[in-house]
Amino acid sequence: MPKFISQKKTSQTSSKYSKSIAHVKKKPQAKIKIPSPVSESQNSDTDENLEGPNSEVDLSEEGNDEDMDVDQNEAADSHKTSKSGSTARESHQSQRLLQAQRKATKPNSALLTEAKRVWATARKIDLPKAERQASIQELMRTVRGKVKEIVFKHDASRIIQTLVRYGGQEERNEVAEELKGSYVELSQNKYSKFLVIKLIRYCALHRSSILSEFHGHVLRLLLHREASQIISDAFELYASSSDRSLLIRDFYGKEVSLFDSSKLRGEENGKSGGLATVLDGVGSDRRKRVLTSLKENLMNIFNNPDKGAVGHSIVHHALWEYLHESDNLELEAEREKARREIFESSQEVLAELVHTRDGSRCVRAFLAYGTAKDRKQIVKILKPHLKTICQDDCAQLVLFTALDVIDDTKLVVKSFVSEMVPLTPTLVFPPISPSDNGSKGTNGRRSLLYLITPRDPRHFTPAIVSSLAETDLIRDKVSKKDNTLRASEIRESASPGLLSFVVEDLRQQDRLLRDPAATLLLTDIMLYCVGDKAAASEALIGSLSDIPYSPDSSNNAIHLIDLPHSSRVFKTLLQGGHYSHQTKSIIQPSTFSAIEFARIFCERVGKERLLAFSMGNGAFVVTALVETYLRDGTAAERRLIKSWFDANSRDKIKTNKSRGKGKDALLSKVDEL
Repeated sequence: MPKFISQKKTSQTSSKYSKSIAHVKKKPQAKIKIPSPVSESQNSDTDENLEGPNSEVDLSEEGNDEDMDVDQNEAADSHKTSKSGSTARESHQSQRLLQAQRKATKPNSALLTEAKRVWATARKIDLPKAERQASIQELMRTVRGKVKEIVFKHDASRIIQTLVRYGGQEERNEVAEELKGSYVELSQNKYSKFLVIKLIRYCALHRSSILSEFHGHVLRLLLHREASQIISDAFELYASSSDRSLLIRDFYGKEVSLFDSSKLRGEENGKSGGLATVLDGVGSDRRKRVLTSLKENLMNIFNNPDKGAVGHSIVHHALWEYLHESDNLELEAEREKARREIFESSQEVLAELVHTRDGSRCVRAFLAYGTAKDRKQIVKILKPHLKTICQDDCAQLVLFTALDVIDDTKLVVKSFVSEMVPLTPTLVFPPISPSDNGSKGTNGRRSLLYLITPRDPRHFTPAIVSSLAETDLIRDKVSKKDNTLRASEIRESASPGLLSFVVEDLRQQDRLLRDPAATLLLTDIMLYCVGDKAAASEALIGSLSDIPYSPDSSNNAIHLIDLPHSSRVFKTLLQGGHYSHQTKSIIQPSTFSAIEFARIFCERVGKERLLAFSMGNGAFVVTALVETYLRDGTAAERRLIKSWFDANSRDKIKTNKSRGKGKDALLSKVDEL
């Protein structure tokens, strides 16, 4: 640093130091220590050496201006000549003293100081249970009766949060009782809002009373930056059915709040309900008024997407209730107008709706009722979020509905299918993260399966199929394309990319055969995709034949034929399809040839390895191979396979004591060749 800059800074610091001394001198009976000049040779002196008999200046008597100037100059000179850092240390000490004096003048200063001392112990993660309980009880005694006064401070709020988190139910209820009547204010504070959600979570006894304080403020709190998430979490995670009905009441307008609260609580019929309960048996005029109020409140939220309320489940639930009840309007024109108005106000934020159950139903309704132009707009909005949609269990239902109802398959293929297929490796094998419980991989594979086997009960639960069927009646009214034709066009567009993925993965890593869930996708890609499957069959069988196998080897567990899920893949493909428990037969799709796969299997595996499979865990696989030749093979092929199982080979299969099963079934089928 240039010398003149250093001198300038030192001079400025000395000036500030002198001013602070002059300021302190004005206070009677006050003393301040002024360090004497210290030379460079005294750098190692202790603090005791820095204090002499003349180091204290008594400011109780007033001196003339000349004396004050001398004192200030001496202080400045002392600061300039000090190189040991003692001046800075004394300055910091005086600053800390001044800060402590200022804190002491604030309300509840002593209480907070004591509470922080106890909190420092109570908050430790590895604290023994007995010590923590004692610390929590001491902390409760310290803040008892003062919780409401201190909770709005950031440090005190954390103290009360620790008390609620680690305390017993008695302490939690006591805190909730002290804060009664102030939860609306607390939820709007950036520090105390975390305490509110903890009390809602842990204090079931006070939960309804806490949520009741939000009544009449829900819409305002949803648009508040701090309180919005509290309303959402309370509605979605903790509120009972009755509490949810009362929380969403503010959306219906003042008329419902004043006259229909008893209906929402279920006091009249014993069941709490939502908008359907309110509108049950009312006239058309009142129905229109309530729906208009609901629409206006929803539009106010949609017009303020920056507030963050658009993505909350309470808003999605209110929107679904509006769409559902608007279908009960008397005239078709009124129903269409109601759907059109709410769609136009929410279309820009549809991507924020698809991740919840009710939001997904709303977007699917927009797709089903929408015109070709509306559907194109929805597809455009959802396309940038396609990967996330495929991996979310609610959002992917919107994707499935789009595949079901949009007649313009070129638009669907361009916007969805052509974007999904390159994502196949990520969707099938998503990166592992601590927060993921495996749902991303399951949902990603399900999204790909819908391209080739939509609504197959092997992959889609009855709940999913039932939910998707909600739009079938609407689709039948507005769609102009046959459903089978639409599904086949989507399957044909996805097939080349999926088959290429199978070839690449099996030639490099064998992940599709070693992952139990991935084998389900692999099997259906081979069975139902359209196109040349020779390369995929070669890669699949090559993964099995390229690894040496012996049924008596101690390392045979690593072989693919010994893995139940991978051997099931070969068995299903060799028999030509999945077994149906309803028809008690094999369902053979026209898109797959079992005999062609069996020929490649025999060619790549060979006689010796096939016999080795028969003696081990691959007996059922070889049985399926023999059955296929019995059904579809030529006479020459059947004779060749039978010649492989000569008397000597049969004796080895019978007498082999490996853990494999299915040997008797195999030999009986061989006898039929």
